[in-house]
Amino acid sequence: MEKVIAVVVTYNRQALLADCLTALRNQTRPLDAILVVNNGSTDHTASWLLSQKDCTVINQENTGSAGGFSTGIQWAYANGYTWTWCMDDDGYPKPDALENLLKAEDGTLRLLNCAVLDINDKKSMVWKTKDFTTGESIKDKIVDEVAHPFNGTLIHRNIIERVGVPSAKYFLWGDETEYLYRIISKNNIPARTVGNAIHYHPATRFSIKQDWDHFTAWKMYFYVRNRLPVLQAKANNRFLGICSYACFLVAFAGIILFFQKTDKLRKLKFMFWPAFHALEQNYSATPVLVLQQLNKTTSSLKDNTDAGIQQVNEGINRLFSFNHKRKAAGF
Repeated sequence: MEKVIAVVVTYNRQALLADCLTALRNQTRPLDAILVVNNGSTDHTASWLLSQKDCTVINQENTGSAGGFSTGIQWAYANGYTWTWCMDDDGYPKPDALENLLKAEDGTLRLLNCAVLDINDKKSMVWKTKDFTTGESIKDKIVDEVAHPFNGTLIHRNIIERVGVPSAKYFLWGDETEYLYRIISKNNIPARTVGNAIHYHPATRFSIKQDWDHFTAWKMYFYVRNRLPVLQAKANNRFLGICSYACFLVAFAGIILFFQKTDKLRKLKFMFWPAFHALEQNYSATPVLVLQQLNKTTSSLKDNTDAGIQQVNEGINRLFSFNHKRKAAGF
C-alpha cells in the first residue's frame, strides 16, 4: 500500500506552523504521517512541538530551507514512504489538495506540484505558471513542465532514488530550483502542476530591482553564490552553466547600477565575494559570517574585494582552461 508523508520545514513561526499542521490533519485523503523538521528555532516552537503527538519531529541546527528539506526527504525515503509531500511552515494546502494530486498520478514518473495561490486574496497565482494568473483560470487544468518546489510538492520515492535529495550546502535561495532542474533536466523526469490541488502561500514581494539595505541583506550572498549551481543544473553542462553565470553577473551588476538607490559601490564590490565562492565551490559561509563581511569598514571591504576580483578572474581562467583540456582529450 502506498504511504504518504508530509514534510514541513519550520523556523521561528510556530503560529503559522500550527495553521499548516491543521490543514494537513484535515486532508480528505488522510496522511500516513507528518514530519516536522525544526530548523533550530529560537522561539517556543520546539517546546510546542512536544505536544503534537501525531507528528514526528526532527530538531536540528539551522541549515536553511536546503538543509531542512534535505533532512526531511532523506528521512521519509529511508523510512519507506512512497510519496513525500513538501511545504514550508508559512503556507498550507486546501483540504482536497493531496487527494487531487494523487488523482493526477497516471503511472508516469513525474514531479507533482500544487497550484500556489496568494494566501491573502486566495485568487492570484504567486508565481508564473504559464499563462494562468488566477485560481479560477487554472481550475481543473493540468499544467505540464511547471512546478514550484517546495510549495505542496509531491515527490515519489523513485525520483528520490534516482536524483537524490536537495543539497544542504546551498542553505537557501536556489536550493529548490537546483533540485528541480536536477530532476527535469539532468534526469529527464517531467514536472506537472495540478490546477485543482491548491496550496496557499504568501505572495513574493521581494524583487532584486528594489533597493535593499546593504548591511542587512545577507540573503543576497546566497542568491549570487547559488545561481551558478542552478544554471549548471538547468543546462546540465558545467561549462555552459559557467557561461550563463558570467552573463548573470553582468546583468546583476547592471541591476545594481541602474536600480539600486543606496550603497551602489559597496553592493557592486560585495557581489564578487559570493561569485568567487561559487566558482571555487566554497559553501562554508553562514548568515552570521555574511553579516560580518557586510558590516566591515569600507576600506577593509575594498581590500578584500580587490583581492576577490583577481581570484574570480583566476578562477574563471582555470575553469575555461580545464574545459579546453577536456575537449582536447576527447571528453
